[in-house]
Amino acid sequence: MIDQVLKRKNLYKAYRQVVGNKGAAGIDHMRVDALFSYLENNRTQIIHMISSCTYAPDPIMGVEIPKSNGKTRLLGIPTVVDRWLQEAVSQVLSSKFELGFGAFSYGFRPKMNIHKALSQSLKYLNDGFQDIVDIDLQGFFDQVDHSILLELIYKKVKCRYTLRLIRKWLRAPIQINGRLHKRRKGVPQGSPISPLLSNIILDELDNELSRRGLKYVRYADDFSIYAKSKSEARRIGNSIFIFLRDKLQLPINRSKSGIRRPSTFELLGHGFVPIYKKGIKGQYQLVAKKSSWESLKRKLKAITKKTKPYNFLERLDRLNQVWKGWVNNYRLASIQTKLKGLDEWLRNRLRYCIWHDWKKPERKRKNLIRLGIRSGQAYAWSRTNMGGWAVAQSPILITTITLSRLRRKGYQSMLDYYLKTQPSIR
Repeated sequence: MIDQVLKRKNLYKAYRQVVGNKGAAGIDHMRVDALFSYLENNRTQIIHMISSCTYAPDPIMGVEIPKSNGKTRLLGIPTVVDRWLQEAVSQVLSSKFELGFGAFSYGFRPKMNIHKALSQSLKYLNDGFQDIVDIDLQGFFDQVDHSILLELIYKKVKCRYTLRLIRKWLRAPIQINGRLHKRRKGVPQGSPISPLLSNIILDELDNELSRRGLKYVRYADDFSIYAKSKSEARRIGNSIFIFLRDKLQLPINRSKSGIRRPSTFELLGHGFVPIYKKGIKGQYQLVAKKSSWESLKRKLKAITKKTKPYNFLERLDRLNQVWKGWVNNYRLASIQTKLKGLDEWLRNRLRYCIWHDWKKPERKRKNLIRLGIRSGQAYAWSRTNMGGWAVAQSPILITTITLSRLRRKGYQSMLDYYLKTQPSIR
């Protein structure tokens, strides 16, 4: 297999992927844009070291990033060269495993995504499987047993060069706050090969669930099993706990695991609520959970802070980058009513920024006249004692900085964007 990995075409494809993904520099501080010139001078030497089993990866740089619950997640950032090689191995390794992966595994796979996972989960619930075994794997990426993982790879890949390379990446020490720490288990989050390796080990779980004929959905290490009664769900949960502990040596976070009903179940940032319509009973729809709304509003508020030194177009561009990704993620959910309210709030935030940018009363008066307000009224409005946020919600700006004027300047409604995505997915 190593010959396929080291083919020029595969290495070039890996290079394109790494450059496209961008990402931070590793422990050697080499940036992605320096990779091409480095490989021009060192590619032959690197290939020779891999072929002679003398290649040694650099340590991983550990970076803690904040989570929505206030805690942090440790990411491991390999060097750019190691990312390039991992991507090259992942491309070939994926072709060996992908066709054998389960139909209900949706994470980090071609033609699979979060929306398909959510749709399948919703289908189970609406088909009557409303007792859910919700299992949280405790620190999954930190707990993966290297021996079990390498043995699973060896069943399909007999190449000792490739296996040795993967083992070296798994064992590479991680640098945290300037100190190197040994690693004897776990798959570092942040490396190009880690999503595939996680799917390889959890495919054993998929096979076990399929063998038992169970209804399940898995997205990376986030999985749930669906049953028609609480007693059945409890029995399934106990047996799967034993399987994960004994077969895969993966511990379960008991405080976050349990038997759920749809109203108390969350999946990939989504919740489930009943459909309140005449003639419809026991059916559910997707919604965005409360913390997701709060996170979005907090980000939008930070961008529309009046003291941020952005011009109007730059502010809109930053807003679009935030909310378009959010709306795309939650496009299957019923969020129309809340989006309408959030749109109105955001437009007032933009009006507030514009009012603040006008600064002096005389400039405000002239701009109000340009927007069609009579001279006397413009003078009175420009000298108002109201605060900026009150002005943004008053006729002073709502009747002058109208929705149509905002649109002509490039503003796009979140609700309009959401509705445009509906025909292709509903």
